[in-house]
Amino acid sequence: MSIAYRMHTESVQKGVYMATRRMKIAIGILCFVFMSTMVCFAVERVQEFELPNGLKVFMIEDHKAPLATFQIWYRVGSIDEPAGKTGISHLLEHMMFKGTPKYGSKAFSNIIQRNGGSDNAFTTKDYTMYFQTIASDRIGISIELEADRMRNLLLDPQETISERAVVMEERRMRYDNDPQNLLFEDLTAIAFKAHPYRNPVIGWMSDIERIDHEDLAVYYHEHYAPNNAFIFIAGDINSQKVMEQISAAFGPIAASSKKSAKTITEEPPQNGQRRLILKKEAELPYIIITYPVPNLPHDDSYALEVLAGILSGGQSSRLYRSLVYDQRVAIEASADYSGLHRFPFLFVVDAVAAPGKDSSAVEGALFAEIERIKRERPSLREVEKVKNRIESAFIFAQDSNYSKALYRGMFEVVGSWRLLDHYLDGIRKVTPEMVQQAAQKYLLIDRSSVGILVPTKQTPERVQQEKLHK
Repeated sequence: MSIAYRMHTESVQKGVYMATRRMKIAIGILCFVFMSTMVCFAVERVQEFELPNGLKVFMIEDHKAPLATFQIWYRVGSIDEPAGKTGISHLLEHMMFKGTPKYGSKAFSNIIQRNGGSDNAFTTKDYTMYFQTIASDRIGISIELEADRMRNLLLDPQETISERAVVMEERRMRYDNDPQNLLFEDLTAIAFKAHPYRNPVIGWMSDIERIDHEDLAVYYHEHYAPNNAFIFIAGDINSQKVMEQISAAFGPIAASSKKSAKTITEEPPQNGQRRLILKKEAELPYIIITYPVPNLPHDDSYALEVLAGILSGGQSSRLYRSLVYDQRVAIEASADYSGLHRFPFLFVVDAVAAPGKDSSAVEGALFAEIERIKRERPSLREVEKVKNRIESAFIFAQDSNYSKALYRGMFEVVGSWRLLDHYLDGIRKVTPEMVQQAAQKYLLIDRSSVGILVPTKQTPERVQQEKLHK
């Protein structure tokens, strides 16, 4: 894991890019919250329901506080987008707050806030999720509002033009003007040659500017339907009574007959290193190395999780200790693996060069540490330390209704929410031999993709070129 944790699912949250290339959150908090949530979930009873129209509903009763979280998950993300329409999932997420005939533009959030709640949404490569946290006796408000916009969205042409401009500006700020985010975006596009994971969630600029309200309407009616969604509710609720409300609100909505599973192009084997150089105005060189790896619930995913923790579990981790403390070639060094994807994704290592240090020295140091763990099996103490850190953090997030629903939902997307209950068992079974074997199997030079940010000086000519490009 990393001192600069990246969720490379790239989620974009209601006009604010969320979890881009780096989240400056100590992995000792974020990863452990994730793991501790799993423990909490293991003892929670999840009640399951399904309406005749295909809508699945999951509920967790927790009566500690008079609050509840409502989450509706649509099984559609950027990998489901048609060619030439990248970013349409995210733009549609924005438009979901622009009103229906019953509730006007921005009314959704205003109603939730007037009732003392909060709401938001985010889009990822694999799914789109909308959520509210509200007083539990008002959960019916969320149910009514979400059912209404599942099928009655206005998608006004002028609102579409306005919101499209917002997203385009968001893209400029979060990618085009952020060299590290831009490098990760570009590297992902070459790490995946055929699979749609190569496309950014926010979309390519040329695609965004061509999406109109008719495109959104077609996409909306195909994917926003009860048979392509599920609901998670957690909190101070009576499941049977809430289910009656859901049946009344969502039951009349017909399943989509247009919904058809998109054929996802399988990524072909990689048989040689891929390299990318990005020249952009920046303070320091930045290096990213990626490797294709399996997702959950593959047997190797647990060893890859522990491997990432050994390489990048804080300032005593191998990468940080070697590159930052000992060699002093970098000011940051990290690794990350997340198996919560519908398809195999990437194992990532990266580093920011120290002032005056060349990117080649940093790249060499990263590869040297990777080769060392392939050559020298990690000690039992190292492995147990990572596993113990995971277990010691069980107290985090145990009382969060949002987290209970969130992580169950994430596992439901990749297969089943029940996978979460087996995750910790998988981690506990990891041995030093398994960690070394995972490194030897997946962290191969010929399967790596390397991205290097080369800082440049800004000149009047370059400024003019960028203005013309925009």
